[in-house]
Amino acid sequence: MPKTKTKSLVIVESPAKAKTINKILGEEFIVESSMGHLVDLPKKEMGVDIKNNFQPTYAVITGKQKILTKLKKEAKNKAKIYLATDPDREGEAIGWHLMDKIGGKSKFFRVVFHEITPEAVQEAFKHPRAINLDLVNAQVARRVLDRIVGYQLSPLLWKKVGSRLSAGRVQSVALRLIVGREQEIKAFKPQEYWQIEAELKKHGKEEIFFADLEKIDDKKIELVKKEPAEKIVAELQKEKFTVSDIQQRSVKRNPGPPLITSYLQQAAFNQLGFTATRTMIIAQQLYEGIELGEEVVGLITYMRTDSFNVAASAIDEVRQFISKNYGKDYLPEKPNFFKSRKSAQAAHEAIRPTKAGRTPEGIKKFLSEEQYKLYELIWRKFVSSQMSPAVYLNTRVDIKAGKANFTSTSSKLTFAGFSILKEVDEAQKERLLPELSVGEVVDLVKLLPSQHFTKPSPRYSEGTLVKVLEEKGIGRPSTYAPIIQTIVYRNYVYRDKGYFVPTELGFLICELLVEYFSVIMDIEFTAKMEEELDMVEEGKLEWHQLLNDFYIPFKKVMDFAQENMKKAQVFSDRFCPKCGKRMVVKWGRHGRFLSCSGFPQCRFAEAFTTGVRCPQEGCGGELLERRSKRGGVFYGCSHYPKCNFMTRRLVQEKEESKTEAPED
Repeated sequence: MPKTKTKSLVIVESPAKAKTINKILGEEFIVESSMGHLVDLPKKEMGVDIKNNFQPTYAVITGKQKILTKLKKEAKNKAKIYLATDPDREGEAIGWHLMDKIGGKSKFFRVVFHEITPEAVQEAFKHPRAINLDLVNAQVARRVLDRIVGYQLSPLLWKKVGSRLSAGRVQSVALRLIVGREQEIKAFKPQEYWQIEAELKKHGKEEIFFADLEKIDDKKIELVKKEPAEKIVAELQKEKFTVSDIQQRSVKRNPGPPLITSYLQQAAFNQLGFTATRTMIIAQQLYEGIELGEEVVGLITYMRTDSFNVAASAIDEVRQFISKNYGKDYLPEKPNFFKSRKSAQAAHEAIRPTKAGRTPEGIKKFLSEEQYKLYELIWRKFVSSQMSPAVYLNTRVDIKAGKANFTSTSSKLTFAGFSILKEVDEAQKERLLPELSVGEVVDLVKLLPSQHFTKPSPRYSEGTLVKVLEEKGIGRPSTYAPIIQTIVYRNYVYRDKGYFVPTELGFLICELLVEYFSVIMDIEFTAKMEEELDMVEEGKLEWHQLLNDFYIPFKKVMDFAQENMKKAQVFSDRFCPKCGKRMVVKWGRHGRFLSCSGFPQCRFAEAFTTGVRCPQEGCGGELLERRSKRGGVFYGCSHYPKCNFMTRRLVQEKEESKTEAPED
């Protein structure tokens, strides 16, 4: 009887990834999923022995013991166990913990790939390595650092502000950015200014064009009041408008780089309306594998990256695709190169399709609508990044009218280049000028004075917040989405038409943290900590030293805050119907509520009512302010569950009613 060949065990994080890799590797391997982290710091205690050189204590995550038991059983008689977790700090740490819990270090091998394709996976299994302890140490350092801050700051906030509150090292800095922008908006004083535009046309023609007043007596004009603007308009009515100069030049516009995590989240929000969290969930699906008929294929490379690097084989393939499908004019002589940031992980690649020839339209029937939209965005950004520049003919026409100088510009696309992949050609939005010549007199149709006011910087959106976090070095690709998710979940901010607005609680927490923990809330300090974590990953800094350097000053400010921070309460204009004391605003999981300031002696509390009556006929209830799990504000009837009325807006119309809490 032939001896049964012992199969090797492969462990990945998710069932979807396991399914894809299993089909690639075949029958000689058993592929199992750990369902993410199996081991973490304990949930109900700090789990860090600060006095013993910050030694962490790990525990199997609640509900994961059965998975660990199964993996141990599968590993028992295997000669080789491959750890094929994600190619970053978290993936390395997951593999390290698995090796520790399962036991038998000598039979463990680490395999790393940045795309789940047959070629990449099989190549990775030819070159296994040991666990990279520098990567693990960087993950441990970040986890311990955040645990220390969270577990020491949060109880202080419970004591001084209210229960269910928390503060995080990086999330608090993100909150500060949002609060700071809101304060700028509230303090902003609009300044009036006026512009004058001339509506013109070529003599004898109907087609009109526009020119803006730029100078009077060759000096730049600034109009801040209506009267001077109207005076200039009256004077110009009698002037002759003559073309004084025409300048034309050809301008190249180079393609942008392929996507990295922050760019993906920004583009997905701006173009598709996806939140950062939603974007990463969909990207994970595309990375781990999609069923394309009979095969399961990873459609994109790993989606947590800050590097513009692209594999040489992928460059060759996309250049062949461009040449074949768009022609040699659309292919630059040499591949386009994009420089990554200094802190970027050079071993990582940009986010790109695993095959440039796998067009979005070609696989649309296998994808959900969201998967298709995100894949199309990633595919288009990557292919266009290796195409020739777009070429525009820019025209500037100067028009003289007495002492006044007007200017009109246009931009005409003369060669599409990479912009052939754009959904809308931006050149089509430009005003096009008629054929004009120097010295030509044009007809004035009318002058258009218009009043304007300066505007403050807008609130942060998902896209702009991620952008500023990256620019300031706060967080890393794997943390942008969780940062946003946390401050929304904690009710420190909410989304208003896609823009973040700090709540009263957000203002209060930020004010306290800035006053007593200025170092923690300092943007440059937080960025420096990220750089030091990168140094740990590179083996240039010992992780215990990093924690020690942080903790000594942190302990001093923590002790000071414990002694000096006063209890913060936000009083309302209402009084407790039970004891007569003033009601205070508190915050819970579902938003604001009113509580007696005499708590715990008096435990009276009530929901935060808007004073708007429920529009459901015969109900008699009032609308209460609520907050969804995703951070959006909605309003529900005080008679719930008897009355299911819910709405995003405070309106009285019956047709606004819903029977389910709205999703944002």
